[in-house]
Order: sequence, then C-alpha cells, then structure tokens
Amino acid sequence: MEKILLIGAGRSTGSLIKYLTDNADSNNWELIIADQNFEFLDKKIANLPFVTTLIFDVNNDSLREEQIQASSLVISMLPAHMHISVAEDCIKFKKHMVTASYISKEMENLDEAAKKEGVIIINEIGVDPGIDHLSAKKVIDEIIEGGGTLKDFETFTGGLVAPESDDNPWHYKFTWNPRNVVLACQGGAVKFIQEGTYKYIPYNKVFRRTELIDIEGYGKFEGYANRDSLKYRKVYELENIGTMFRGTLRRPGYGRAWDAFVQLGATDDSYTIPNSKELTFRSFINLFLPYNPHDSVELKFRHYLNMAHDDIELFEKYEWLDLFKEIPVEIENATPAQILQQILMRKWELAEGDKDMIVMWHKFIYTKNGKRFEKHSSMVVKGDDQIHTAMAKTVGLPVGITAKMILNGTITEPGVHIPIKKTIYKPILNELEDYGIYFTEKNIT
Repeated sequence: MEKILLIGAGRSTGSLIKYLTDNADSNNWELIIADQNFEFLDKKIANLPFVTTLIFDVNNDSLREEQIQASSLVISMLPAHMHISVAEDCIKFKKHMVTASYISKEMENLDEAAKKEGVIIINEIGVDPGIDHLSAKKVIDEIIEGGGTLKDFETFTGGLVAPESDDNPWHYKFTWNPRNVVLACQGGAVKFIQEGTYKYIPYNKVFRRTELIDIEGYGKFEGYANRDSLKYRKVYELENIGTMFRGTLRRPGYGRAWDAFVQLGATDDSYTIPNSKELTFRSFINLFLPYNPHDSVELKFRHYLNMAHDDIELFEKYEWLDLFKEIPVEIENATPAQILQQILMRKWELAEGDKDMIVMWHKFIYTKNGKRFEKHSSMVVKGDDQIHTAMAKTVGLPVGITAKMILNGTITEPGVHIPIKKTIYKPILNELEDYGIYFTEKNIT
C-alpha cells in the first residue's frame, strides 16, 4: 500500500481529500492527513475510509522526517514559505512531492539535488498558478504547432462569490486565505511587458490600473496586474513575445474601493500597533487620518482620499463594513493588516448556503500566414457548498490528479517542475472535464 502524506488541511483541501479517498481503494492508497488544527478538517473527513489523521507541526524536525520517510508521496498545502524544509526532507528520503504554491527561488535551487536523487517535485498545480498553466500552454502549443506566431498573451483569474450569493456592495467574499487577500501585490513592483514595452506598477498604484473584461454569460469584471509576469516568458518558451500579462479578476468597482486601504496604510503588515487591543474599527481608521478634533472620522476619510460627497456608492462600501463604528478590535499587538483582516472577515465570510465562483480568462493574439488572429479561452466554476467550494475544487483536484500521475508512473521526470509539458497538462485537463472544469474557446473576428 502506498502512503500519501497530506500536510496542511485548510480551506482548499476539501475536494482534494475527497478525490484521494475516492481513488484510494482502486489505487491501493492510504492517506495520512497532518495538521495542527482539525476543527475545520473534521467536516471533511467524517466517515471517510483510508484516512488517518495526525496532529502535526512542520517545525518539529523529528516528526516531519519520520512521517516523510514513511510515505510514498507528500502533498504540501502549507503556506509557501514552509515548503522548503518539507522539500529538503523529500529529497533526503527520496520521496516525491506536490504543491500548489508559486515556485520560489529556494525551491528552484533544489532542482539539481532532486534530479540526482530521482525525486519529482511539482509546483504551481492549483488553480492560479496551475490550471492557468495547463489551459494556456495547451492553446499556445496548438497555435505554434499549427504554424502560428504568438504575439500577445494575457491571463486573468479571480476567486469570487457566485452571482446567486452576491449580496454585498463589494461583490466579493473570501474564498481563499483572507490574509493573502489583504496582502495581495505587496511583494514588490508588479512587472509585465505590453506590446514590447516593459511596464512596472508600484504597490500604491496597482488597484487603480485596471482593465474591463466581459465574459459571456457572467458580465463584466475588472482585472489588475499580479506579481511578475516577465518570468513566464522563459517558462512558456515565449522570450520574444510582445505582451505577457498575468492578472487578478474582481467585479468592477472593487479596485477603486480597495485602493483606499492601500493609500491609508491599512494593509501594512510590517509593524505592530502597541494599543491595538483597545482600538475600535473607527479609531483604527482614524489612526491614518490627519489630526483635526473638529471633523468627524467620516469627513476626514473623504477629504484624505479625495472622495466626492456625491460618490455615494463608493462610500457605502466602507459603511457596509462597519468601518466607522465603535466595534472593539480586541487583538493584542496587531499589525494594520491583521486588524483590517478582522474587519473584513466579519462581512466577507461565505454564509451558510453561499456558493463561490472561480473565473479564468485568457487572450491570445497571434499571426499566421501574414494574418492576425485573436482567441479567447474562459473557464467558470461554481462551488457546491462551503466544503467543496469552487476554490477547493480548482486547487485540490489538479493536485490530486498530479499525485496520482506520479504514483502510477505517468509523470516520471525527476527535478523541480511546473506543469507546462503536454504529457502533464493534457491528461490533467482531460480528467478535470469529468468534474465540470473545462474551457470555452472563442475565435474573435
């Protein structure tokens, strides 16, 4: 029997756990789920066969090494910065590994060691990064194999609330780690290339530099640039492409409203506020505003952000969050970002019966025989419930399928990889269709 060690069982693992247990009997697998907290996990593993649970601390070296050595394959669903110790142990004990996270420099540096020990480490196999690579590379390869030359490539993904559960003025709810939402785009300047010109957007400008995208049947979205798009030219073997742009989708109006928190400094995670436990939401916001004892917090907020008095729709977003109410923060030595996260979690959590939605959209512009062509490819996936969310399905299923392909010998090349080869993306995309995850392609004339 082959043992799969799943480290980390947060929001995105419900569908992954179901996939692994559904396939455990036919593949002779045993699943060990290791986590520090089983409060959320209990709902996922109730009455599931082939499952053993383990209280686990990734920083406990002896426990980590013991469990990895006893496994056949490790799936790490930990925060990205925690993967390296797991990956080093996997190489040490010759165990394969799968993770959905962005590949880091530290992970890339393990490539030679992994190859030497015959270890396969697949990264970026969730939804974004993950399904975006699979689906984009499929179309890119088809264009090139058909004699075309790709000129421009744009890709956007958003984790959103489904239209039938959209009941708030932000048109957004948390479907992923809330901390990641609050800290989005803070890893340095966003980088991309557009029609041959390199572009850089500093953090304080990202959320005002948006473009509108219309997806048939689902309406308009706004997209903002995300991370470093430039490195994917080499990854996709498109070093000479004129446009390479990766972005995030939200509903129109989100970017402008979120930008207020950026301009205030409320998303800063670099320092703590000594008296944070005594603050209220109202006094927290007032920390960032000019001192004027005669003006209300609301008035100073409007003036500081150059918000017109008749911009009612925008201001209602902040009022709906209870931003100006005397609600206690009650977090000791919190950073601004931690307090903002708490404020948002009161209103942005999925309610009972709510469904989330993943939207992905690619644009390809290419030439062939002297003519210009444009193709769009889009995917929309809705969640089933609060466990098998769209986010959980689109992150967890590609991870589970990849783990299966490694264990059954479909994926054999050792080293540190992301899923851009046809031998990987084709079977994964084919199986994802069985779960209702598919792309609609459209030629634009």
